[in-house]
Amino acid sequence: MSGKVFVITSGKGGVGKTTTSANLGMALAAQGRSVALVDADFGLRNLDLLLGLENRIVYNILDVLNGECRLDQALVRDKRQPKLALLPAAQTRDKNSITPAQTRDITSQLAESFEYVLVDCPAGIEQGFKNAIAGAQKAIVVTTPEVSAVRDADRVIGLLEAAGIKDTELIVNRLRPQMVKENNMMSVEDVLEILAIKLLGVVPEDEKVIVTTNRGDPIVLSETPPPAGQAFLNIARRLQGEHVPLMNLEGPPPGLWDRLLSLIRGTK
Repeated sequence: MSGKVFVITSGKGGVGKTTTSANLGMALAAQGRSVALVDADFGLRNLDLLLGLENRIVYNILDVLNGECRLDQALVRDKRQPKLALLPAAQTRDKNSITPAQTRDITSQLAESFEYVLVDCPAGIEQGFKNAIAGAQKAIVVTTPEVSAVRDADRVIGLLEAAGIKDTELIVNRLRPQMVKENNMMSVEDVLEILAIKLLGVVPEDEKVIVTTNRGDPIVLSETPPPAGQAFLNIARRLQGEHVPLMNLEGPPPGLWDRLLSLIRGTK
């Protein structure tokens, strides 16, 4: 087997990159794919918490590199989706404890056993970023529709291209359609105009994401997934090559009464 290695990155912190990693990994596994999630955020390990696997960790990626355990021993299998495994970061060491060459070797080994290898990249563009992208063939850039986040995403896209990663796709996270309508938030079109890369999906703002994240249950596992959960499930299907139309996040068109009210307000 030769799996696909993706790095999930953003530049700016706090845009939902780790949440995206957890939900995409879980969605792909739920759709029958074997998935390895690699937490590359040394010192600030969080992916295990979002997956509810923090109490099952015995070894981490550094233990593998130091020869203290085999790679398969360090992998934590998910209790709900046995096709999903997590390779945890070392919580007590920093990003300088591992090299890009070592990351490339680990992801290459994982790609022999898993169809999808998703590397959760730390924020910033320094050594942790260089490590995380080293073994990737493709990149998923996550941004929110804010000027600072989009600017950082643009910088990251340039760095990915310089590193030879040309296959880069975009997820616009935490979109608030009402704010876009009121011109208080950048639209997806605005973001695409600046970044000029292929759109993989749009995830609406949803409080349930926070609730499920705090419980260690990715939102894609909801019995009836809310819009954000459905968006992640659709993105996972697109990653597998399916053509899945973007969800309508604008809501139904205004009815007659709404249009009349709008006209009345417009004449005042």
